[in-house]
Amino acid sequence: MTDETPRVPLLSMAEAAAAAAKAGISEQMAPLSVFRVLLRHPDVASELASTLNTLLFQGNKLDARLRELIIMRIGWKTKSLYEWTQHWRVARMLDIPEADLVATRDWKNASCLSDADRAVLAATDETLDGGMISDATWTACAAHLKTAEERIELVVAIGNWTLFSQLLKSLKIPLEDGVVAWPPDGKKP
Repeated sequence: MTDETPRVPLLSMAEAAAAAAKAGISEQMAPLSVFRVLLRHPDVASELASTLNTLLFQGNKLDARLRELIIMRIGWKTKSLYEWTQHWRVARMLDIPEADLVATRDWKNASCLSDADRAVLAATDETLDGGMISDATWTACAAHLKTAEERIELVVAIGNWTLFSQLLKSLKIPLEDGVVAWPPDGKKP
C-alpha cells in the first residue's frame, strides 16, 4: 500500500466481487485496487475492463513483450507506481527478462533491446511527449508490426495505459496489500 489516501474509497473485497459480477467483469479484476475504485461507476468499469480484456487476453494482436515494454515505459516516464509495479509482475509472468524491463527506464542507452523494442518505445515517448507518433518512428514500427491490427493496437495500447497512468495517479489508487513497489531495486523515477 502507499501512504496516500485514495481520492475515492475502495469498495470492500465482497462489495467489489458483487459489483463485478453484476457488471459482467471478470472475477480476477475485482480484487485489484483500481477496480475496487472503478466499480463505484460500473458502466465505466465495464468499458475499461472490456478494453483491458481485449488488449491483454482476447483478440489482442500486438506482441505481449512489446505491449509490456510499452506499459513499463509509460509507468516509468509518468511515475505511475501502480502501473510500473503491477506490470512488472505481468511481464515477469510472461518471462520477459528483468534486464529488459529495467532497460525501459533508459531505453536509448540499453544494449539488451531489439530494434522492434526500440521502435515501440520511441513511439511511446513521442506519444507521451507530443501526442502522436512521427512518420519516421511509424515507419520503424511498421517494419516490425506487419498487420494493420498490430499497428492500430500499438496506438490504442499507448493511449490505454497512458489513460490508466493518469487515472491511477489522479485517484491515488494504492497498491494491493503486500505488493512491493518498484521492483527489483526500489529505484523510483
